[in-house]
Amino acid sequence: MVPELRERYLTEKNKEIVAIFMDEGRTPTERFWDARERMKKERKILESCLDGHSRSGMKGYLYLMYRHGMLSDLDLENFTEDLRNDIKQALNI
Repeated sequence: MVPELRERYLTEKNKEIVAIFMDEGRTPTERFWDARERMKKERKILESCLDGHSRSGMKGYLYLMYRHGMLSDLDLENFTEDLRNDIKQALNI
């Protein structure tokens, strides 16, 4: 499931980064540095959500994926009610 979540997430984020590059209201230099900063932010999110999965830490990774929008409510339906509640409770939803 992780590769599918990653690809779906990056499809959306890549569109947002392209929009930064296409923003005619900013100079090419501004667009470059803004896009670079955005990619740097997304890199940190991807690393925190996807690097080093272990069975014992999976709940934490799922929480991060959900918090950052990589994992949706629809995706959570594939998990137990207890796990869904734990993830949503951690976010105070």
